[in-house]
Amino acid sequence: MSSTASDKIRVAGIVNDSITDGPGLRLTLFVQGCERNCPGCHNEAALPMGGGKLYDPREIMDIIRKDPMLSGVTFSGGEPMLQAKALLPLARMIKDAGLDLAVYTGYTFEELLEQNDAAVMELLSYADTLIDGPFILEKRTLSLNFRGSSNQRILNLKESLKHGMAVLEHNPDWTGEYGML
Repeated sequence: MSSTASDKIRVAGIVNDSITDGPGLRLTLFVQGCERNCPGCHNEAALPMGGGKLYDPREIMDIIRKDPMLSGVTFSGGEPMLQAKALLPLARMIKDAGLDLAVYTGYTFEELLEQNDAAVMELLSYADTLIDGPFILEKRTLSLNFRGSSNQRILNLKESLKHGMAVLEHNPDWTGEYGML
């Protein structure tokens, strides 16, 4: 079966062994294309819609499988939700492999629900964690785990989808808030 451009993922870059895009050792997939153009974007090279390189989801999964130390995969950008349909096969393979899946998006959880996009909702159903909200330069901070600005939230996606509203993640691996021993 041959692949067409429509079932490929437009990728800005792949970082293996990342410790900055979620807890544990992760592969981070930076998808290409974003319409937000947030001032101070940390990945301006990923903004142009037509840039990057096309990958078949199986090619990316082969890269993931080569690293037995990975605890999870993170979709970042660019804006992953603009390629939700193309990311679905990869998300399924990641979950079938027993790996954690986190997704960064410039949209809020509420905005994603309002879109009522079947591919976006299916992609969210495979993910464990959603880091939502646009990067806002005036709210930039280096003191928060896995976020660039204080308006961004780390959401427990299973609970958020179950309740139809944003539910913050309380896992200390994500929040960095460990109790006293």
